Amino acid sequence: MIERLLPAYVACADTYDADAPAGSLYPEEARLVAASVDRRRHEFAAVRVCARRAMAALGLPPAPVMTGHRGVPLWPDGIVGSMTHCVGYRAAVLARASDVRAIGIDAEPNEPLPPGVWEVISLPSERARVPLDTDSPAIHWDRLLFSAKESVFKTWFPLTRIELGFEEAEIRFRTSPDAATEGTFVAKLLLTAPGMPKSYEGRWLIDDGFAVTAIVLPESSSV
Repeated sequence: MIERLLPAYVACADTYDADAPAGSLYPEEARLVAASVDRRRHEFAAVRVCARRAMAALGLPPAPVMTGHRGVPLWPDGIVGSMTHCVGYRAAVLARASDVRAIGIDAEPNEPLPPGVWEVISLPSERARVPLDTDSPAIHWDRLLFSAKESVFKTWFPLTRIELGFEEAEIRFRTSPDAATEGTFVAKLLLTAPGMPKSYEGRWLIDDGFAVTAIVLPESSSV
């Protein structure tokens, strides 16, 4: 599913399986989740299986995927990527740093946000634009906005190492003229950093019960 949002030079791998095969983790990866509950260990392993499938698609040998500050995946030299997992879906995408500066992906269940979250993650301008009524029951726009902002953070933070709050990116969605459940979005960044563009362009999709978003920042992207 995630490959529908990304260019061909980005290697994609996903799964709907909840469990990863036994022995899927390198010892150093397993130590990161040794004290975690079963669900966390399973999703951690499953998304890394996806990551190694994406590595293979790029012609790379399998390698452990450790985590840095704020859980940022640490990729092999010369590679950029992103991972996401939610109940029922896991995905990893990778590209060569010669082609891409950063990638951010996110998947969420296509259902309303829990009470009180909408007001925390959205700006007044977004609340004025994004429909929350039941006229479009196929799309839970509040959850889609949350997903888009997660993809923005995953694109921004590995490059800048600067925190980016939900209130520091403003999202505008556009719906495809050919399909009501997919389209594009623009994220206007309200925080600046040297060498970073002032906005990101992304794509979104609603399918199979999930809201999925993706951003690819080309290698040539700058202010």
